[in-house]
Amino acid sequence: MDVETLDNLQLIKESARDFAENYIRPHVMEWDESQHFPIDMFHKMGQYGFLGVLVPEAYGGTGLGYNEYITVIDEISKVCGSIGLSVAAHNSLCTNHILMFGNEDQKQKYLSKLAIGEWIGAWGLTEPNTGSDAGRMKCTAVRDGDYFVINGTKNFITHGKSGHVAVVIARTGELLDSHGMTAFVVERGMPGFSGGKKENKLGMRASETAEMIFDNCRVHKSQMLGEEGAGFIQSMKVLDGGRISIAALSLGIAKGAYEAAVKYSKQREQFGKPISSFQGISFKLADMATKIQASELLVRKAGHLKDKNQSSTKISAMAKYYASEVAVAVANDAVQIYGGYGYIKEFPVEKFYRDAKLCTIGEGTSEIQKLVISREILKGQ
Repeated sequence: MDVETLDNLQLIKESARDFAENYIRPHVMEWDESQHFPIDMFHKMGQYGFLGVLVPEAYGGTGLGYNEYITVIDEISKVCGSIGLSVAAHNSLCTNHILMFGNEDQKQKYLSKLAIGEWIGAWGLTEPNTGSDAGRMKCTAVRDGDYFVINGTKNFITHGKSGHVAVVIARTGELLDSHGMTAFVVERGMPGFSGGKKENKLGMRASETAEMIFDNCRVHKSQMLGEEGAGFIQSMKVLDGGRISIAALSLGIAKGAYEAAVKYSKQREQFGKPISSFQGISFKLADMATKIQASELLVRKAGHLKDKNQSSTKISAMAKYYASEVAVAVANDAVQIYGGYGYIKEFPVEKFYRDAKLCTIGEGTSEIQKLVISREILKGQ
């Protein structure tokens, strides 16, 4: 990595860190307790360029790469995993799907609003009975002349109620046919498209998770992304980048929990000395630091491969799998180091503990990541 790139990363890191300290940290627990999705703050975040990191400048974005994007997610997630999650979903799913597969008119129309935070994006693949098994989706889009009529429900959708625009994948062909699903861009306010139940979650409570409901929603064929039947294949490619996002989110949560644990261990005294001086604590810190370092190397490698337009499926899955499991382990150790205070909401680590678990589930469970990794390993063997 050359000096100019390192300097650029440092500037982006400082910008994201300053934003998180000034605009996010003062409200972290307030938003968590009330499950408030701070959409006004996201509009402001767009002005700083954090919602269009990968979008070319021609469409209003900052035109940066995955290394810079990882840095933004990392720094924000060190302060609040909920906000990191929403930034990740907006950038890597909705916005990135349009960037990767939209035509020029679609890019001009939607990316220009998404990249500056004027509009917040959602992405709908998951359904109540089809999480990992997306081929069995029941949400359908039936052609009617120049329109498609969409019916069905998507759930566990980030920004499912508040998003201004959503990319939705619906079945246009036969069940289990990987070429039988199509992606559409749907705008809030279109007849037949509405938000449903908002989920009451363990963690990530300031990141809105809700249903999207389609009831005879008529969408013109001009809203289709790419070719009819290409939606599932597109989604798998989008998820390669999405895994890097969740890996970066996991990395930030792990760092936040670790830094809080180090600080507390130096301040907290027992038996006349700081608890950091006891081997039981110092060895935990050593394990935490090592796992975080290993996570970051994997995440950065995945980002490097994406930036070079090289195959990243295996490494992205490895990064997502390992970093998410590390986030859970590090957050758990941080709570243990805090002892009783780690269980109290006045101290930061209980929230890292709650937030971390989502990382092992969202955008493909740890088990699915192992399936992807093993398939990639065994190709051609």
